[in-house]
Amino acid sequence: MQDSWAIPGGDLHLDLTGPRIRAALESAIREAVQSGRLAPGTRLPSSRALATDLGIARNTVAEVYGQLVAEGWLAARQGSGTVVARHPGIGLHRDDSNGRSAARGSAVRRVLYDLKPGSPDLSAFPRAAWSAAARRALVAAPNADLGYGDPAGVASLRTSLARYLPRARGVRTDPEHIVICAGAVQALALVCAVLASNDDMTLAVERFGLAAHRRVAEAAGLRTVPIGVDGAGARTDRLARIDANAVLLTPAHQFPLGVVLAPERRSAVVDWAVSTRRIVIEDDYDGEFRYDRQPVGALQALAPEHVVYTGTASKSLAPGLRLGWAALPSDLVGPVVATKEAAGVHAGVFEQLTLAEFIESGGYDRHVRKSRLRYRRRRDRLVATLAEHAPQVRVSGVAAGLHAVVELPADEPEEAVVAQAARHGVQVEGLGRYAHPRARGAFPALVIGYSTPSEHAFSGALEALCRSLASPG
Repeated sequence: MQDSWAIPGGDLHLDLTGPRIRAALESAIREAVQSGRLAPGTRLPSSRALATDLGIARNTVAEVYGQLVAEGWLAARQGSGTVVARHPGIGLHRDDSNGRSAARGSAVRRVLYDLKPGSPDLSAFPRAAWSAAARRALVAAPNADLGYGDPAGVASLRTSLARYLPRARGVRTDPEHIVICAGAVQALALVCAVLASNDDMTLAVERFGLAAHRRVAEAAGLRTVPIGVDGAGARTDRLARIDANAVLLTPAHQFPLGVVLAPERRSAVVDWAVSTRRIVIEDDYDGEFRYDRQPVGALQALAPEHVVYTGTASKSLAPGLRLGWAALPSDLVGPVVATKEAAGVHAGVFEQLTLAEFIESGGYDRHVRKSRLRYRRRRDRLVATLAEHAPQVRVSGVAAGLHAVVELPADEPEEAVVAQAARHGVQVEGLGRYAHPRARGAFPALVIGYSTPSEHAFSGALEALCRSLASPG
């Protein structure tokens, strides 16, 4: 094997004598594109030609090309081979709307590492297993499944979830109480629309949470009011004081602080809901990822007729699948389905059929187990690296989930640290962006999504983050 290689478009050299050839090759091409040495439109050698030049397996080159195409650095054109994408890497970077759209312009190309929360490692999506499940599902699907279908969702997926959710999350439900949605946000929007049909509805929300959730509730006509969050989770013991009609919680892993709702507060919110005939909306966005002890079961199991349970495949698989679900109390099923049918927005039938097959075949469980191990290793590396290189910060909220809270010294303005990270090519978000507008007392902190970078980029992301924290302002 030769020690270096060059490809058209720039003198690109790489040591290929080490054991991690694929990672090194990916990194070299990516860096060449970022630096401009490989300009947009530059044609790369065929996988066969490059493999011959390097003395490595053709499959290795093909996998590298495929990965970089998936990430947006390269583009594959039928009959024209593989070229550098017109807007390299644009698919890797997101704007400030919680990852819903890509940014544009030269600033995008300066972002090297995305540490914003809200996304799994998309390079780890189980493409082969998912494709196999899709083929099996399509062959087995009855013709009726390809029609307009039930607005509640494909029956096979609702049945699969009715089996999976009880054993994985302790949810008490059945297929008739499950509605499949185009993501968990749609599930929330549908429930809020139904609740808003009553006059003067107030939705209590956690003091820190997704602004998108507040916007959805308010767009439906609900008024949102914050309740405090401390080390024991949301202050559900104070719900009676604010006269809320419903409450939105993330009890298994509060977003973004990462604390678990304490048993006495779980009991308090259930007692409140049952005694006042109110509704709890439980957002179980990443409940499958718990690392240091057994997963915390769903709150819904304590009062299925008073708790709306929402879940999603966005964190376990990929947001692009647009698959979420809600397990509903009996009196909400009809109104939610009717509202969904009127809205005319549904999850794709093929995606639903595939997820059902993926769950039934055991592929989903295997993927979650692998992902849990991968993210736990990343969490451990993040904590250890920050302890060594940025001892002035405190890491919290790491017992579960895909993100961590990095608490900054009191004299370091959050906005300045976020800006400094951007100068080092790292996208991070401050805790302040998740605070309710009417909440007070936020402390300076970063919310670090350690699941977001691909595996090969994680080390570089940690190094850049530590440089950012070591050189404030």
